[in-house]
This record gives sequence, structure tokens and C-alpha cells, in this order.
Amino acid sequence: MPFDSTVQFRDLSIDRRTINGDLRSARNSTMLRLIGSPRGNYGSDCRHPTNSRILSLIRTESVGPFRVTGLIPAIAVLKTVFAEIERDKPAVAADVGTAGMLCCRKVRGSSTAISNHSWGTAIDLTFGGGVDARGDNRVQKGLLEVYEYFIRHGFYWGAAFRTEDAMHFEASEQLIRKWSDEGQFGGVSGPAASSVLDFGDRGPEVEELQSRLSLKLGLDLDVDGIFGGDTRAAVMEFQRMAGLKVDGVVGQHTSNALMA
Repeated sequence: MPFDSTVQFRDLSIDRRTINGDLRSARNSTMLRLIGSPRGNYGSDCRHPTNSRILSLIRTESVGPFRVTGLIPAIAVLKTVFAEIERDKPAVAADVGTAGMLCCRKVRGSSTAISNHSWGTAIDLTFGGGVDARGDNRVQKGLLEVYEYFIRHGFYWGAAFRTEDAMHFEASEQLIRKWSDEGQFGGVSGPAASSVLDFGDRGPEVEELQSRLSLKLGLDLDVDGIFGGDTRAAVMEFQRMAGLKVDGVVGQHTSNALMA
């Protein structure tokens, strides 16, 4: 029996915004510091990485139900996840497919944020050959059957994005840092400061930043969770008014001033 029916979150009493627990979506600043930039430019269409060092970290392998192309440690986790799903829920595993993993592009609807698909650390799932609609706050039944396996192994579920994207799973901020600490990226970059928010980042921390900036400055910033040009301009204006270094980056000093 295919698992492609949709069920509204509210019907199941699921709070999609907190479903990932402590896991956070990996920030662009973290990915760029710890892994590097997969290519020199990004658009709305899928492109291939051109960074030769990052290409050396990319593989095409079977993860059980299908083959994927992605970052080596991400593929390793997916193998474990799908092995557990096949063991516990074989009918669900038989119905799952993928709409892709490696895809260098911007986040849909953003002109600034780079999609984590660009590093091959995110995957989109399908069920019964169908694609879950983005942004309708509904979710395929098959996704409800498997999301806990991904979260258990450190993958963040895109159902929690401000614009719901339930077919999307990505290596969390915590998992990316863990892989870096283990030397899985070749030890190429310094650590990412957890208190820093920068251009291209997204997530609930950015939403909170946008709300505070609007309150402090009397602005009407879009609270969309994406650190784009308008948000950076507002950060710089706040830094100027607060007598801070005007660099458009929210570090500890700027964060403390916003909280005051």
C-alpha cells in the first residue's frame, strides 16, 4: 500500500516548529567556514560543484532504497537511517524515493541564502512517486513514518522551516560541527562561532533577530528567517546607533546590545 496520502499537522497535534528538538538547521556561515564554497556562483537552478577539494568529498552510492550523490559523511548517515527504516517498516521503505541530494543553488525564494543541497548534505524524499507540496503545512503520511529516524541521527527536518518543506532533510548544525571535529572535511577551516549570525544564514535565530531589529529601530522587516540584504542593512543601522563596529554581522557584542 503506498504511503502518499497527506495529513495536516494540526490534525495530529504536532508542533512542526519544535519537532526537531535542539537540532538547528546548518547555517551558511558554518558550512562556508568548515567545508568551503562548492562553487563560485549560485542561481535558482541546479549546478554542479566546481571546488575540486569539495568534489573529493563527494560520492555516488546506494543508501538502500536508491542511489544518491552527496557528501561522504552524509551518505554514511543515510545508509544507517534507511537500514533502520527497512528493518522496522519495510512497506514504507519500499515506497520511498528521492527528488535529489546534491544541487548547488540558492534557497527557493531567496536571493542570498545558499541551499544546503549545494554541499550534498540535504536530501528530498518522495513517497509513492509523489512530491510533498511545499508551504501548505500538510505532509505525506510516509514522511510522518520516517522523520524520527532522521532526527535521531542528527538530520534536521525541513517541516520546521518558516515555509514548511517537509520533503527536505539536512545534516543539522550540530552534525556538521561534529563531522568537522572528527576531521571529516580535511581540517580545512576554523571553528564556527555559535553566537554569530551572518549574511545568508536562516532559521528561527534569524527570525528572532529580525523581530528585535524591527522593535529597536521601528522598522517593519519581513520576519522570514532569512538573513538577506534588508536584514544586514538593519543590523548595520543598529550597530551604528549603538556605537558598535558596523560590519553587518551579529556577533556577541551586537547580540548583547539587541537583548538589552
